[in-house]
Formats: sequence, C-alpha cells, structure tokens
Amino acid sequence: MRIAAFGNGARSPARPSGGMNRTIRHASVFCLLLVLALLLRATWVQAYQAKALADDEHNRRNTIAQYAQPLGDIIVAGNPVTGSKRTVGSDLAYKRTYTQGELYAAVTGYSSQAYGATQLEGIYSHVLDGTDDRLKNPMAALTRKQAAPGNVLTTIDPAVQKAAYQALGDDKGAAVAIDPKTGRILGMVSTPSYDPSTISGTTDGEAWQQLLDDQDKPMVNRALRQPLAPGSTFKLVVAAAALEDGLYGSVDERTASPNPYTLPGTSTVLRNENPSAPCENATLRTALQYSCNNVFAKAAVDLGQDKVRAMAEKFGFNADKLDVPVRASKSVYPSGMDKPQTALTGIGQFEVTATPLQMAMVPAVLANDGELAAPHMVSAVTDSKGGTLQEFADGDTERVVSQSTAEQLRSAMVTVVEEGTGTNARIAGAEVGGKTGTAQNGVGNSKTPYAWFTSYAKDASSGKEVAVAVVVEDSGAARSEVSGNGLAAPVAQKMMKAALAD
Repeated sequence: MRIAAFGNGARSPARPSGGMNRTIRHASVFCLLLVLALLLRATWVQAYQAKALADDEHNRRNTIAQYAQPLGDIIVAGNPVTGSKRTVGSDLAYKRTYTQGELYAAVTGYSSQAYGATQLEGIYSHVLDGTDDRLKNPMAALTRKQAAPGNVLTTIDPAVQKAAYQALGDDKGAAVAIDPKTGRILGMVSTPSYDPSTISGTTDGEAWQQLLDDQDKPMVNRALRQPLAPGSTFKLVVAAAALEDGLYGSVDERTASPNPYTLPGTSTVLRNENPSAPCENATLRTALQYSCNNVFAKAAVDLGQDKVRAMAEKFGFNADKLDVPVRASKSVYPSGMDKPQTALTGIGQFEVTATPLQMAMVPAVLANDGELAAPHMVSAVTDSKGGTLQEFADGDTERVVSQSTAEQLRSAMVTVVEEGTGTNARIAGAEVGGKTGTAQNGVGNSKTPYAWFTSYAKDASSGKEVAVAVVVEDSGAARSEVSGNGLAAPVAQKMMKAALAD
C-alpha cells in the first residue's frame, strides 16, 4: 500500500481560521459568565435572601407551619383563654379557638388563618406556633424540627375584666384598670366586642365582612387605639402642673379665677356646667369637686401651653411608643396654640386627645405617690414546660410629680367622690378618689358627648390598690342624661370593687 505524500499535490486537513477561534472563545466565555451568574444568584438567595423569603407573608409554608400543631396559649390567672381545634380537609392542621372570646378580645386580639393575627396573638405569634428560635434545643435547630409552642402569661385579673365587660354592657366604650404600684394592667375591655373564633378559619369571609361593615367597629380596641377628647378628667393634669410650678401653693389656696371666664382676646364666655357652683376664685379642691371650667382654663393660660404640655408629657402624652406590649395610639397635647386655644386645653378640649389607657395612668401616678410604674399586660413568655423566655418587671417607675402634689390631689379627688360630682364611685370601707368628665363631640358639640371617669381606690386593710379609667362614647341615653358620674363612674366602681376584693 502506498501512502500519498502531502507534498505531491495532496491537501493538508483544514484548520480553523483565526475568526472562528475568536467566536468559539467568546461563546465559551459567555457561557462561563452565565454559569457564574447562576452560581452567584443561587448563593445570594441561599445566603442572604433565605430569611426574607421564609418570612414573606405570601410564603404558604409559613402558614402551614404556623398551624401544623396546636398553638400555645394566652393565659389569664393560670387558665388559658385560647385553644386549638383540629381542622378537616385543609393543609392547615389546626385553627385557633377562644374561651369567652368577646370578654378577652381586647387582650388577645385574633389569630386567623386567612387574615393574620393582631395584638398579643400577633406580637407573640412565633412563640405561640413554636417557630421562635428560643424554643429550639440544639438538636431541633439542626434538624429544623418545629418546637413545642410556648405560652403568654398576662397580668389580667379575670374578676376585674368581667366586672368591666358586664358593666359596660351594650354601651360603646372602653375601660382600663392598672395596679399603681406594679404597672400591671388588671383589666382591658372594649365594647362592643367580637368573638375571634368566628374569623379564625379560612372560610370565615362572611363573618369577617360583617365585622368590617359594622358601624360600631367592634374590632377596634378602644382602650388602646381610640384617643378621644378627655374633657374634665384632664383637669387633674392641669392641677398637677399648677402645684408643681408653684402657681398655687396648695389645693386649698384661693385662685384668681373670674366666673364667668372670658377667653383671652375674645368675647367668648366660658361657663360652668353648674351655674350655681361656687367657682369664682375657687380653690383647686373646690374646682375639682364642682368641675369648674373657669379655674382650669385660667390656670392653663397662666401657666402657658409649654408648662402644661411638659406636665402632660410626664404623664405619657405625646409618647410615640407606648407599648404594653401592644402599642397604644398616641395621646396628644397640642402645640402652636394661641391663648384662647390654650384655655380650652385646660378643660380637656380643643385638640387634646387621650386613650383610656392614658387616663388610667394619671390616677395611677397619683395613687403611687407621684411615680409612674410602666403599664404592661404580659408578665412572662414561657416555653412549653414553663421555662421563662422573657419576663416583664413590675414597678419600673419614673417620677412624674412630687409626693406632696400626689397627696394633695388624692385628697381633692376623694372630695370629688365624697361630696362632689363623682358620688357613684363610692366603695364602703375603701379610699376612693376620682374625677368626672363630659367631653364635647362633633362640630359645635353636635354629637352625643363622651362620658369619662378616672379614679383610684385603696383598701388600707389589704393594701390593695387600683387605678381606673372609663369612657362611654355612646350609651343611647339622651344628651341631658350624659355625665361622667351617671354613665362612667358606676363602671369604674364595679371594676375597683372587684380589684380590691379578696
């Protein structure tokens, strides 16, 4: 066999041209870059975005995990007020149930498979469903096995809670009770209420819509989330400012308060609810007893808005973050006012607003010798075996007014209950002090006024104390029958009596 030589006219094999080499190299580099981009993206997702994706509200796995086992409970006085029920035909194995749901809705909030969770249910959702990292032991953390859920222990006293709920009845309103020494919230009620069990599943759309359409807004927690004009209950703050500033030396010193009082620079005359009350140049004690508008409007002007605001803020007004641990809406003492507007703030009108929680904090300070114990309604968060994950200290206090000012204002508040406008709050054998309020509502007071009562009670024999605020937005009563003593004081009296009982 002869093999032809390339040199005898035979052609050598074709070699890639320089242009083709470049094309192949470019394509290879481009493919390599695509692979690197995919690797970088995968690394980014796994290393940096994993938590964000896991926490995304649209991630169905989160909801499945949340309801994969019976939820932990919210506890009142050692007993759960929540529970769990096995579902049928759903990938969400359990749904939330509530014991006396309407009674405790303002405390628990709701946990719904369709609409999320609010209040304590929302704040502690990861503890209650077992996904909180603090619940996992080292082995569970490695295996990613869901831990047994924890519980939330509240400070609520069931007797106080029940007394408030029953006393408010069909009225639209709210009530809060606080232990002045510890800051523990003993009762928190908002009416009308609702049963969170009715919206806890995935097929409760009709019940949900009915609650949204209800003009009385039962899902609004009026105790924390509905600031209203506090009316004459705010006079306690003005009185505290007058005593602390030295405008008046004591609650029994005569004031310089003409009656009727004309708002500065205007022809508007501010009159008193009781024309025959001895309000001209009245002492602070008498002015609180008869709720004299002229005295406190004049005092606010004499002090000036800055001093009144400073005192209001010591009590908690204008605080952006008041968490108990549910965040309360801001209670407001305004700024940038003229003198007539400042005068109106002295009687809790103009743009002054307060929640029932805030107005319970005022007598709590006075009952606690001038110190504010931070209000809270959770005492501890625990794991399934009762081990403490988080604890909330009682009695974390700040000085608001001097002990002397607190003592004097308590004495004047006792006069209000014993001899003045708050007689419906009396409790036999206990020291009770209070302040009524009737706040204007609507343009030109065109709507039904709000009825307020804020108070404290002490039992010397047991050492028990309580501070309370009640607002009745609407009771269905005629305008002429709306008063703090008539509508709100009886509710406060029942709550205080329950708190002082053995």
